[in-house]
Amino acid sequence: MLTSSGNPALTELLFEQSDDFIGLYDVDLGRFVQVNTAGIQLLGFETKEAFLNDPVWSRSLRANQLSESERTRLIERITREGFYDEVTELRRANGELFLGRLKVTSFNNEGHLFVMVRMLDQERLHRAERELKQSVLRYEAVFTNATIGIIVSNQQGRIVSLNQMAGQLFGYEGDELTGQSIDMLVPMDVEKYHERLRQSFVANPQVRAMGHNRDLHARRKDGSVFPVEVSLSYFRLDDQLHVVAYIIDITFKKEAERELLAGRDRIERLNAELEQKVADRTHALLNTLEQLEQSKNELAVALAAERELGELKSRFVSMASHEFRTPLTTVLTSATLIEKYPGGDQQDKRQKHLSRIRASVNHLNDILEEFLSVGRLEEGKIEANPAAVDLPELVADVVADMQGMLKTGQTVQLALGNLGRVWLDPSLLRKVMVNLLSNAIKYSGPDSVVIVTGGQADNQITLTVEDQGVGISADDQEHLFERFFRAKNVTNVPGTGLGLHIVAKYIELMGGTVALSSELGQGTTITLTLPYENHSAN
Repeated sequence: MLTSSGNPALTELLFEQSDDFIGLYDVDLGRFVQVNTAGIQLLGFETKEAFLNDPVWSRSLRANQLSESERTRLIERITREGFYDEVTELRRANGELFLGRLKVTSFNNEGHLFVMVRMLDQERLHRAERELKQSVLRYEAVFTNATIGIIVSNQQGRIVSLNQMAGQLFGYEGDELTGQSIDMLVPMDVEKYHERLRQSFVANPQVRAMGHNRDLHARRKDGSVFPVEVSLSYFRLDDQLHVVAYIIDITFKKEAERELLAGRDRIERLNAELEQKVADRTHALLNTLEQLEQSKNELAVALAAERELGELKSRFVSMASHEFRTPLTTVLTSATLIEKYPGGDQQDKRQKHLSRIRASVNHLNDILEEFLSVGRLEEGKIEANPAAVDLPELVADVVADMQGMLKTGQTVQLALGNLGRVWLDPSLLRKVMVNLLSNAIKYSGPDSVVIVTGGQADNQITLTVEDQGVGISADDQEHLFERFFRAKNVTNVPGTGLGLHIVAKYIELMGGTVALSSELGQGTTITLTLPYENHSAN
């Protein structure tokens, strides 16, 4: 048990009031037996007991534990010398490493050897030393080793420091300039003016470049003058203003500028001569180009027209050869077969073939009528001639005419709503409905339904023809109203590819619009929107 002949209260005060770690180490037990509160907090323990009862921490504070032989030698040294001082790497309870200074003092209490360990946290000092070293390195990089001249002067204009480059620029060595007036570095003829400028800066310091739009010069030790660029900044030290001047020798820059100006004058003269020549030749070239452009445009128009005409001819020949061949073959075949039925009792057979001939001729006539209609539309020979039209009656007549085209089980349903008499071109409208209904019937299968709906509102009528046919792909829908275009999925069905083109033109002549929606295998819906004037029907 440790005893003390001194004042226990004083010992407690000295032990507990220290901000450093103070611990009492029992050499015989090989562990700490007492520690102060500041030490516990420094190491990150919650209580003294937690530290003193820990089998590892109570033996050593080191990050790297000593071996038994090393521990023995260290205790012998402390016992022999009575004092030991070391800076080493220590650790806290959370495993964090830090630098600490250990001051160890040994003493004997009634024949019992104890060691007093005082530990100081050196981490802040170490960090400050590192920061100071880094600051010195930065200072040397920024100031001492800078590639421009840097001079620091006080507010009285006396030079307090300068870097190596500044000495070289002005031809001074060592500390020759230190303590001298900054005014000795400007040309003598502007020395007084510079003094006033310096005083003005001291009165209102701010970071700025000197000599804006003016040429600045500096004076060397030998009296020679050279052009410079100067920027100023400032800082305060012990309430004293210090001015920092950054100086660059621009002798080579000025020489390059003079050479550049001389070269620019020569180039400007050459450019003026060249521009005149270019202007003369450009004028002649523009005249030639204008003539060429005019010829080019004329050729382009002619070529486009020729190309379009060639395409139309090609498509017409292809379509005509296909569409004419079928009815003509039918006519030829039926005419040949009629010859084989000369008897009077074979009239029904002859009548059958005559009907086929008549139908084929009508088909050819319809094809030719479409060709003629396209031609007249292109030439502008077709005009809308409005007249009083009973719309339901016109649509019903067209449906009646289409009955012969219906396939087995096909029907046409009418739902014309409130449609009545309107003022439109009946001929054009009939042709439009014939075309739309014939397409709906032709491209729909047996037992399908074609629905014709209509309505009128806001001086517009709407007619819709909806079928349950093969439908049209999205790609083909973009071209359906072009001449001779046919969807890819109906090339095996007779047709000229002119019907919808004619429909769109007729509706346009009547001031209306055509809209189409379709999906492959789901049918097609075509909607006509036409303006009308029912008050003119009288």
